[in-house]
Amino acid sequence: MQPLQGRKLAVFHDDDKDSARIFMFHVILYQPEIPPNTGNIIRLCANTGCRLHLVRPLGFTLEDKQLIRAGLDYHEFASLCVHDTLPECLSEFDPERVFALTTKGSQAFHQVRYRAGDAFLFGPESRGLPAEVLARFGAGQRVRLPMLANSRSLNLSNTVAVTVFEAWRQCGFDGAQINS
Repeated sequence: MQPLQGRKLAVFHDDDKDSARIFMFHVILYQPEIPPNTGNIIRLCANTGCRLHLVRPLGFTLEDKQLIRAGLDYHEFASLCVHDTLPECLSEFDPERVFALTTKGSQAFHQVRYRAGDAFLFGPESRGLPAEVLARFGAGQRVRLPMLANSRSLNLSNTVAVTVFEAWRQCGFDGAQINS
């Protein structure tokens, strides 16, 4: 995991104050390509108690104006780690509790019983997770969101949002302020 400090983006690593924090879930973006998608996901993670993991190579810099604009002023509230390789990133998690989101998945995402601390892996916007990455996961961990027949895929930031909120709902929205 690489310690980085972006212009506005707070990036934490193991010896930072965030290392003792318990995160609701972990969102892993494998080789993300589109800055506004990642910016939207930064904002989502800041508002849901998730930690965001980016796996290189990235299709943008962490100082990208579109990335910063999409995340608005939530960058300081988000916990983000950048990893050089996917194996390095995945080594931080219980292998049985990492779920790969894919249009090639055989497991319906709403039928999985999620737990706090689970990790969700998403592929690059233009191509999804490659076969060699999917091969690391059992059929029950290759998860698919429902779509109409003949649909290709959903937008990455929408897929992450749907996944995180279903998992969080299953966990009783632990830590959320539901009523003001």
